[in-house]
Amino acid sequence: MRDPNELFDLSGRTAIVTGGTRGIGLAVAEAFSMAGANVVVASRKVEACQAAVGQLEAHGGRALGVPTHMGDLEGVRNLIDATVARFGGIDIVVNNAANPLALPIELITEEAFDKSYEVNVKGPVMLTQFALPYLRQSQRASVINVISVAALIPAPYMALYSASKAAMLAFTRNMAAEWASDEIRVNAIAPGPVDTDMVRNNTPEVIERMRTSNLQHRLAAPSEIIGPALFLASDASSYVTGQVLVADGGTVAAR
Repeated sequence: MRDPNELFDLSGRTAIVTGGTRGIGLAVAEAFSMAGANVVVASRKVEACQAAVGQLEAHGGRALGVPTHMGDLEGVRNLIDATVARFGGIDIVVNNAANPLALPIELITEEAFDKSYEVNVKGPVMLTQFALPYLRQSQRASVINVISVAALIPAPYMALYSASKAAMLAFTRNMAAEWASDEIRVNAIAPGPVDTDMVRNNTPEVIERMRTSNLQHRLAAPSEIIGPALFLASDASSYVTGQVLVADGGTVAAR
């Protein structure tokens, strides 16, 4: 029997974490780094990438920051190239970056639709496709799509966001099915309301509604998504693929 601690060891693996400079992404990047992985963080701002890399290296980690807009496929491809140039391969992809554009359905414009889906769907799908040759070479490949409970339940005024996350749930299951023969596992995490900048940008009334929408009557800390992410990235979940791990404080159960 393996030592349970070894199941969560990511030593020697290389992980890409999009939206990796704050909130859930940064928490996951730090956890992966502490578990031994080489970590590549991606976000739009150069300064944010540099700060995140400094934070990871301060704990003794090996890290790289690559400024990337997920709606720019040339930039997405560059993220792959930079990762491979620095660390030689890719074992883990965490699609965490997202655009939380909120609009009532009757006010959705073509521009808003394209902006949401470019970042929330097209970017993650193409990033994973670009990473595929390297994931196939890995002995322990894992893709984690960070979606949302909004993909599972109604989210008024968040139709663009929730529909794009539901699309990523569908891609998760289809990626898992298509790539199982390559021994690439693909899963999703569906967080409930988490205390991040994305949530804090709402009005106090909306934040309070989020807080009381689940059985625990609170927002999660970004660090509370570390456990699900580390589980799905590591050997601890070697027999898990095509699944969605709901970490929502009981949001779905409260409906």
